[in-house]
Amino acid sequence: MVRTLILAALVGAAAAFSSFTPCNLPTHTSTRSSKSSNLSMKIYDWKRRTADESAIHTEEFTFDNLRSAPGSRKRKNRKGRGIAAGQGATCGFGMRGQKSRSGRPTRPGFEGGQQPLYRRLPKFTGRPTGPGHSKTLYNLIKLDELNGAAEGSTITFDSLLETGATTKAKESIHKVVVGREAFAAKGITVQAHAFTKSAREAIEGAGGKCELLSPTTGAVLEPVVA
Repeated sequence: MVRTLILAALVGAAAAFSSFTPCNLPTHTSTRSSKSSNLSMKIYDWKRRTADESAIHTEEFTFDNLRSAPGSRKRKNRKGRGIAAGQGATCGFGMRGQKSRSGRPTRPGFEGGQQPLYRRLPKFTGRPTGPGHSKTLYNLIKLDELNGAAEGSTITFDSLLETGATTKAKESIHKVVVGREAFAAKGITVQAHAFTKSAREAIEGAGGKCELLSPTTGAVLEPVVA
């Protein structure tokens, strides 16, 4: 009698353990997996799930056979038609506040009183946004940096950098301007991408010559004959 009770308890424990064992393991095959389902549907476009679209890659597209991609068109959200869809009553605008009132509460671009984006953009450095906001940035070469040049020599930014008369620059194009000290070099040829009017007069007044360089190639540009 005792042996019968022990065997019955062991069989019950084994059955309980088998009920918690995953049936999708390789060692536990289920009879349900042998039945294959015939259900096949397209996830997004349920209206065309049974349509034959095998010829879509071979046919020629015309105005009468064009159609949207599956999932690209969605039914509009109908607001104020009951609370079942979650957009009834207040239609998702809440019960109080400026933005819940009828009509547009604020004008386009309004940010609550702080400086709006369309007024901040023109002030950004290096970001022109239209006519009147374009500016060419030059590396400035002062005339007093040319005072150590020998008479008859040709001066460029690279030659000034080699002699230590100037330091490295952020910009790739250079402009000669008037410095704080007096210009003392005589008979030199200065090559740069731009010259101020007073700097050009000072160089040419001392017997020198100003040559414009191309901002893209760096070649010497021919002077324009008026």
